[in-house]
Amino acid sequence: MSHAGGSEREVHERALQVRLVQPTDLPAIVAIYNASIPGHSATTDLVPVTMADREAWFAAHEPSRHPLWVAVNGADVVGWMSLSTFYGRAAYIPTVEASLYVHPDWQRRGVGRFLLRYAVQAAPALGIRTILAVVFAHNTASLRLLDGEGFARWGLMPRIAHMPEGRRDVVIFGLELDPDPDPE
Repeated sequence: MSHAGGSEREVHERALQVRLVQPTDLPAIVAIYNASIPGHSATTDLVPVTMADREAWFAAHEPSRHPLWVAVNGADVVGWMSLSTFYGRAAYIPTVEASLYVHPDWQRRGVGRFLLRYAVQAAPALGIRTILAVVFAHNTASLRLLDGEGFARWGLMPRIAHMPEGRRDVVIFGLELDPDPDPE
């Protein structure tokens, strides 16, 4: 997840809208993602991705199960969020992995919180019971966002990311939506 959070400069939510992605949004999505790479706190990619690199990923986000949303301010895409397949096995179908990236000019203005709340609210109607997020332990903005939105820290994978600055820890967050009791 990219840096996302709120502050005194928080964006007025009426200025933002969330909508399903359109094919014409792919250049903006790629640009926002690539802007997060040099900081080494939001993704393990170390070099920019191309639109061709992201085409299969883009196509895999069917709106009825694993949507890809953009936050727009007027005509400008200022952030995006995806709910992706987790691990690709049948028992995990109700579980998704969330990814969230915000344009650098819009970070720390509430865009990430706005997108995350939208996704959490939309998830049950999509058959989603659990949302996971995988975040670098040094990405304090995303840690605060997830903590503040009710996600729990479910795991720590120490030093598994081999970044230019050294090995980095990764935190797994989870949010269980409308939990049902175990069938035991």
